[in-house]
Amino acid sequence: MNFRPCIDIHNGRVKQIVGGSLKDAGDQADENFVSRLSAADYARLYREKGLSGGHVILLNPVGSEYYEEDVRQAESALREYPGGLQVGGGITCDNARHFLEAGASHVIVTSYVFSGGEIHFARLEKLSQLVGKEHLVLDLSCRERDGIYYIVTDRWQNFTKQPLDEVLMGRLSGYCDEFLVHGVNVEGTGGGIDRGLVEIISRNTGIPITYAGGIGRMEDLELLEEMSQGRMDFTVGSALDLFGGTLKFDEIITKYNKL
Repeated sequence: MNFRPCIDIHNGRVKQIVGGSLKDAGDQADENFVSRLSAADYARLYREKGLSGGHVILLNPVGSEYYEEDVRQAESALREYPGGLQVGGGITCDNARHFLEAGASHVIVTSYVFSGGEIHFARLEKLSQLVGKEHLVLDLSCRERDGIYYIVTDRWQNFTKQPLDEVLMGRLSGYCDEFLVHGVNVEGTGGGIDRGLVEIISRNTGIPITYAGGIGRMEDLELLEEMSQGRMDFTVGSALDLFGGTLKFDEIITKYNKL
């Protein structure tokens, strides 16, 4: 179980937001933290600490007035830490290779594959062949509705018709190297992990999984480690002291990342 760092970019700035608050209209979001540092500054820190597999997420949609600045921030982070970061947000067959050539180790994909409420396996297969299974991460971020966890897309704004279960994860694992799963109902709250979601994804042992959402105390990490039997990686956003929270960055990497 390792800590994976993050760099979330919204309106051209590194931020931490409340997960379910993103709106494309007006490029709005409820903010937990807005950094004075650039994406490259965080990438440099992660490189110096030897933390690999972090996520750079572009939160504005393609077509937003801020999207190109998001891309510039992401590219600067990749130049600072080539091969050490993954990139997600608006990834398609048209731009996936660009980010890999810019230095990303993987591209992270949701909405291109899960679109209109459905799974587009033809797109998934094409993308997997284009970049290589070893460079593809599928974001299976979920929101709970009526006791069922559904994959959500378009910056977590839209529900698909697809519940998350072991059968689906087993099938999708043939196309990608890792899963990234945000518990969107608790993302940005620091109120504890989404136990129901963690129970589901802990049953998958085929490929690596990184969990995000609701981590606010060291006890949350201990619970995640117990529930996943130490097999699941994690990322922490707004609760981390780097982003204005109380969880100590150095304490986490000392405990969970054997450098």
